[in-house]
Amino acid sequence: MPHTETTGGTPLLLLALLLLASCAGPSRQGSRQEDTRPVVTVTIEPVRWLVEAIAGDRFEVHCMVPRGASPETYDPTPQQLVDLSASTAYLLTGHLGFEQAWAGRLAENAPRLRFFDLSRGIDLIYDESHAHAPDGRHDGEGVEPHVWSSPANVRIMAGNILQALRALDGANDRLYTARHDSLCLRVARTDSLVRATLARAGADSAFLIYHPALSYFARDYGLAQYAIEAGGKEPSPAHLRTLMGLCREKGIRTIFVQPEFDRRNAEAIARQTGTRVVDINPLAYDWEGEMLRVARALAPSEGRETLETPPQP
Repeated sequence: MPHTETTGGTPLLLLALLLLASCAGPSRQGSRQEDTRPVVTVTIEPVRWLVEAIAGDRFEVHCMVPRGASPETYDPTPQQLVDLSASTAYLLTGHLGFEQAWAGRLAENAPRLRFFDLSRGIDLIYDESHAHAPDGRHDGEGVEPHVWSSPANVRIMAGNILQALRALDGANDRLYTARHDSLCLRVARTDSLVRATLARAGADSAFLIYHPALSYFARDYGLAQYAIEAGGKEPSPAHLRTLMGLCREKGIRTIFVQPEFDRRNAEAIARQTGTRVVDINPLAYDWEGEMLRVARALAPSEGRETLETPPQP
């Protein structure tokens, strides 16, 4: 529902407000009327980046989970549910807790909305710590949902996005195909830069992370990921002691922490083991930058600041 305000002040104040509205209103209304692009909705910012890279200016892309919120547990606002009715399609990341809990209800709320699963064709990792029942609760063995943390997976997702856009707007097939091919070249280049960084002598082969969001990244590059979180919950003192022993045994030097999680346990481990805490954001719009940031954190310190970054579009 649009937000409205009422005032009980003097007629002069009321006149000022009306004049302000008459000056600002037509401009905003005109901008909305000019933007007649169809809308597609995604769950997280990295997927918005992928969709925009292929769709160009042909679609407006809305993201459901705002910055700083967790896609495992987020509940949409009433306004988002209203806005969703304007979407042509929902491009699902695939197995996020938000999607598992809300996809059915979103479909009921907007019955004409078309759904596309961007994880189709990915070799999924099964991990009980990421299992979710339809209402979002942990429930048995499930899929590790952070599929976008892998360049190999992102290429598959790009292909699924291309198929979705073709289904929605076949008249611009050639445009989407060309932009898809350009995106895949950028992803391949990012993959090469990550591999070159991790191939340096002395690069870490294992790391700690608060929430295990880099499972597919670790699989792609032959790394070992150890999670501070235990079964989606705060670690016990026994688990923390085990992790401290792992740091010493495996020579772990880096602990990754995401912004939506408490960093106190990571800092406690770092103090006891001499490791360092590194902030990352796998939910950031800048997918390329985040992949390279993770790789640089695992590389020898002398090379972290000199790695070439991908060109901007």
